[in-house]
Amino acid sequence: MSAPGNRHNSQAPGKLFQFKLVLLGESAVGKSSLVLRFVKDQFDDYRESTIGAAFLTQTIALDENTTVKFEIWDTAGQERYKSLAPMYYRNANCAVVVYDITQPSSLEKAKSWVNELKRQADPNIVIALAGNKSDLSERRVIDTETAQNYAADAGLLFFETSAKKSTNVNELFTSIARKMPLDQLAANSRARGNNLNQRGVDLNHPVAQNACSC
Repeated sequence: MSAPGNRHNSQAPGKLFQFKLVLLGESAVGKSSLVLRFVKDQFDDYRESTIGAAFLTQTIALDENTTVKFEIWDTAGQERYKSLAPMYYRNANCAVVVYDITQPSSLEKAKSWVNELKRQADPNIVIALAGNKSDLSERRVIDTETAQNYAADAGLLFFETSAKKSTNVNELFTSIARKMPLDQLAANSRARGNNLNQRGVDLNHPVAQNACSC
C-alpha cells in the first residue's frame, strides 16, 4: 500500500522537526498495535497490555526538504494508570485518541480523553481521532458517520484504521505531520534564538542540536 509520506528516512536533507506525540484511549483498542505498525510495519495478534507507557520514535519525510520526527508515548489504557496520563500528554504537540469500532464504550472514552486534552494540554495541540479495527467490519457497532461528525464538530483529524491490515496507519501519522505549523516553527526558532518554540524543534537549526521537545 502506498503512503503519502516516506518513513525510515532520518537522513533526509533539509529541515528536521521533532514533535512529542501521545496515544490515548481505552485498554485493548489497539494503540500499541497502531504504533508497532507505524514504527516497524509489524502486527502481533497477541500483544500484552502496556504497563505505564512505551516510548518509540519514527520519522516521516514530507518532501525532499522537510522531515518530521515523532517522539511517541504509547500510554496504558487501564483505569489504574489514568492518573499517569498527564505526565505523558503534558507539553505534547499532537495526540492520537483511539477507539475500537466494535466497542461502543471506547468512543465515549475517547471523547473524554479529547475533552481532557482540550482542558489541560497545550491549547494548540493537534488531535486526531482514530477508529481502529476497521478490518472487523462484520462486528462494527460504531458507524463511520457518527464518529466523523463528532470529529468535525470537535476540530479533530479523523481516520478509520486497521493496524492488522495496515489500513490508513501511515496516512494517519502523515496527516498529523502535515498539520504541524512547520513554517511558523522555523521562523520562531530563528527569531527567538535559544528560546525554542516548545511546539517543535528544528533539529537542523544550530541552537537545537542539544534540545529536545519532550
